[in-house]
Amino acid sequence: MKRLICVISIIVLFGTTLFAQTAFADKPAILTSIGQSADMEMIRVLLTRAGIPFKGDAVIQANELNSSDKTLILVIGGSSKGLGAAGISVEDEMKRTQALVSQAQTLSMKIIAVHVGGEARRGSLSDGFIKYAVPLADYVIVVSDGDKDGLISGLARDAKIPINKVDRISSVGAPLAASFR
Repeated sequence: MKRLICVISIIVLFGTTLFAQTAFADKPAILTSIGQSADMEMIRVLLTRAGIPFKGDAVIQANELNSSDKTLILVIGGSSKGLGAAGISVEDEMKRTQALVSQAQTLSMKIIAVHVGGEARRGSLSDGFIKYAVPLADYVIVVSDGDKDGLISGLARDAKIPINKVDRISSVGAPLAASFR
């Protein structure tokens, strides 16, 4: 009995890492910013390097998603400067996020939430978007420095969503690419 409990514990502890190595998302992807930070540009570079076909649009609207889109990548990081430059209020960005996620679910798209901004991209602005989007994702990738308080990993754990924590932004490319078939 103790051996069974030990095996189950190991599976639970390492299950998210095993999942991260298993491709589950289909191509092409839609890449967008949730919170209008510049972090989306870093993910754009990593997807391009990995050869993952995608369309990047920081302000894409739900009605622009269609059945040929297979995966929605949400780069979460709030920027008051980015929101201002885009002419979007926090409330409007949250409404856009809610509509995007709802439409993606209607279209049976996979949703990958990514937070790469580290500790500097955290705070009440980003946290509002994180608290909404992470529990609705199918998979989460986070740079460890951005989850020092355990908010993102806790949300993922509570929603039973696989999460992959990496040490730096450049390390996001491998688990992101590995999630695509």
